[in-house]
Amino acid sequence: MLISQCFKKDEKEIKNAGYYLAMLFESSGLSAEDNINIIKNIIEKIFKIDEHIGAATSGLVADARALVERARVEAQINRITYSEPIRVTSLSKKLCDMLQLYTQNGGVRPFGSALIIGGIYNGKCKLFETDPSGALIEYKATAIGSGVQAAMDVFEERYEDDISLEDAINLGLDALYEATEGRTTAQSVEIAVIEVDTQSYRKLSDDEVSEYVEALLERNAEEEEEESEEEAEEAVEEEADETAEDEASEETSEDVVDENVTEESDDKEGSEE
Repeated sequence: MLISQCFKKDEKEIKNAGYYLAMLFESSGLSAEDNINIIKNIIEKIFKIDEHIGAATSGLVADARALVERARVEAQINRITYSEPIRVTSLSKKLCDMLQLYTQNGGVRPFGSALIIGGIYNGKCKLFETDPSGALIEYKATAIGSGVQAAMDVFEERYEDDISLEDAINLGLDALYEATEGRTTAQSVEIAVIEVDTQSYRKLSDDEVSEYVEALLERNAEEEEEESEEEAEEAVEEEADETAEDEASEETSEDVVDENVTEESDDKEGSEE
């Protein structure tokens, strides 16, 4: 019972955390996050695991840090033992095996953190999502944290297998914009990419992020303006239709009154005769 209660609490921590998402695109892997009310460079949520692997975390910060350190150790053990970088799939499975152990032993609690692990191995992009139960799911685009459904709706509608780097970044920011209900700012967003050509993890600079976020806000401002204009036109049309209906009903009522008056006059004439 105690483990079940802790597990439910940990799930809640994940759902109420920030917004974190990732996707695969034509030449590389991407992850992005939005740290609402968190000062950048103090609480890190996107991590470099190895040269070719990165991770985004959601949930309890301390638990996430422990999982990231474990992932880094596993990556280095593989390099020393086999003289090659670890496979993204193998690393994800090793982490999930450890996560699952903490759900079945007494005296410990499950980790209160979920991870998105993305990377490249032998020219192939891989993207996995883990949760505190140890479940492992592979995606082409996914999100964790609060606002997940809004972000996933954007991915399901607009994601394509041959999406380019620029389009992938813009799509990720659009998903963040929907998940945060328009509260996305350059100060709260971090973006990292792993390109196939270099197979190297890289975080975008603040200036690069600012350019993308400014373009995002301008794009959505134009869309919102167009939507407001369309809504205003629809309101005018609806008002005109209602006015026409009211006039038609008034004319119908007047016709009915005239008919009643005519019938009454005919009845009076008939009774007088």
